[in-house]
Amino acid sequence: MLPTTLGPWLDYTINGLVIGNIYALLAVGLALIFGVSHLINFAHGSVYMVGAYIGWLCVTKLNLPLPVTFLAVAAGCGLLGAVIERVGLRPLRDAPRIAPLLATIGLSVVLDQAAQLLFSPDPRALPTQLPSWRIAIGGGSIGALDLLIAGVGMGSAALLYGFLRFTKLGWAVRATALDRDAAQQCGVDVDKVNRTVFAIASALGGVSGLLVGMYYNTIDPNMGFQAGLKGIVAQLIGGVGNVPGAIAGSLLLGVIESYGIALFGTSYRNLFAFVALILILVLRPNGLFARTRRLPPEPLTGTFIAPSRPLVLPRWAVWGLAAVALALPLAVQQPYLLQTLGNAWLYALLALSLTLVAGTVGQVSLGHAGLLAIGAYASSLLALDAGVPVLLAVPLAGLVAAALGTALVYPAFRLRGHYVSIATLAVGEIVTLVILNWESLTRGPIGVTGIPPLAVAGKPLVSGQWVYWVPLVILLAFAALQSRLLGSHLGRTLRAIREDDVAARSYGIDLNRYKGLAFAVAGFVAGVGGALMAHFYSYINHETFPAPVSMLALTMVILGGLGNVAGAVLGAAVLVGLPELFRAAAEYRMLIYGVVLLLLIRFRPQGLLGTV
Repeated sequence: MLPTTLGPWLDYTINGLVIGNIYALLAVGLALIFGVSHLINFAHGSVYMVGAYIGWLCVTKLNLPLPVTFLAVAAGCGLLGAVIERVGLRPLRDAPRIAPLLATIGLSVVLDQAAQLLFSPDPRALPTQLPSWRIAIGGGSIGALDLLIAGVGMGSAALLYGFLRFTKLGWAVRATALDRDAAQQCGVDVDKVNRTVFAIASALGGVSGLLVGMYYNTIDPNMGFQAGLKGIVAQLIGGVGNVPGAIAGSLLLGVIESYGIALFGTSYRNLFAFVALILILVLRPNGLFARTRRLPPEPLTGTFIAPSRPLVLPRWAVWGLAAVALALPLAVQQPYLLQTLGNAWLYALLALSLTLVAGTVGQVSLGHAGLLAIGAYASSLLALDAGVPVLLAVPLAGLVAAALGTALVYPAFRLRGHYVSIATLAVGEIVTLVILNWESLTRGPIGVTGIPPLAVAGKPLVSGQWVYWVPLVILLAFAALQSRLLGSHLGRTLRAIREDDVAARSYGIDLNRYKGLAFAVAGFVAGVGGALMAHFYSYINHETFPAPVSMLALTMVILGGLGNVAGAVLGAAVLVGLPELFRAAAEYRMLIYGVVLLLLIRFRPQGLLGTV
């Protein structure tokens, strides 16, 4: 229902501009980092979260005044940013651009999980220390915190402008952003520039986190993921690396979100941001405020595939391992162990799907969990609402995931470089948000309950042995088919696109057609995996397949070896099976995943079994 007076709309506008100011602190930092490093920093949201917790400690434990709290947050997050640059990213300076991008994802996981272990996952209140008065303006109102956020935003922008315009170090930052190699030849210490930029950007991000905690009076360890994505969206709206554009894009995003909430409700808030992101990437990838059209970015993959000779198992060894795996339930009668390994085989299906598009085609997908969700919901709703037999609903769900997944990602096929990863991440988030809000179909936040189990001739397959056998047999079938595909003319064509899409196009290869085919196959495999999960779990909702599942799949693929079918299975077994078997380390699981991803990127990018 539309508001009928100007007063509410003024409040929505003010709220949008306030939130936009907070986004601007994030987006400006991201723009600075991209300017000197040509890197989308996915760890920036985690620094924002750390800033909120430093502020919480200062306010609630140390009882420090607000100005001192702001200084402590800026100093602490600035130091953290410098450490991230020096320890996490500088060793990858000469690596292909995909390596530091993946490293920031690993750093984000490590920081988020460390905060969760230190402070617990429970939200905490962050008092404002400001008076509660509000000034009435034309039917709307402005409070002290609104004015503080606006003042911090404008003051930070002014200080940053002065730094970049009038200081020697600021000139060095601008020179490095224009041409890193030329600046280095002119005597600019680019390492110092990078360290300074990361410190400034992280300080701004930490202050942003503190302001958000004060604005909503709550903080939690998972608050950084969505905030970091909003900063990336705002930066892309304004133009990657464009500081004034990042500010304008942030304010525009804040107002769009606020008006959207007024029209449709709060559950649609994030959906507007990601839809806007997809539209910008497809229609104007250089941003709304870019002055000139940039050259298209280089692919992030191809050169990342580390030169290595993959470990090729003899055919007899493959058949032997498969036979041992199939016979395991006959020798082991522990239901928990079998269910754990069965869960690993389900995630191995997701890893198989991802290694095809990321390892073979070179399209690094960060939203692959969305395909699991589509398959899970499609099979569940077909079985419950349409009365389709479960054994038929599972492959139909695979087809639905293949069709919808390819259609959603298709606009991103024309993109290159970091834009592909960001677009797939946005698509995954859009799938989750549509599931949350389409209550008439998906049951909304309540989720789908009473999902029937797999059954043959009316006999449910719910024992530990069947939970192990069914995913394993399907996994072995898909692995065999994918191995045949990789050895065919089609597989060689897909690898040609990965290695050099320009050369592939010059040879007459239709890039969109082959990318679409690869995503369709990957979507079918992931959709079947999601469908099986739904029927084994018996209950799913929009939080069953969150973004960290996509990061887990990426870690599996890199651990085993990009494009390596056996490596995908091995990565799933190691990362899903082993932590479940060692229950004492269960709460450290995601932290272990993040550390493993960082170590792999740094020391073993070709994975355990080598790349194909």
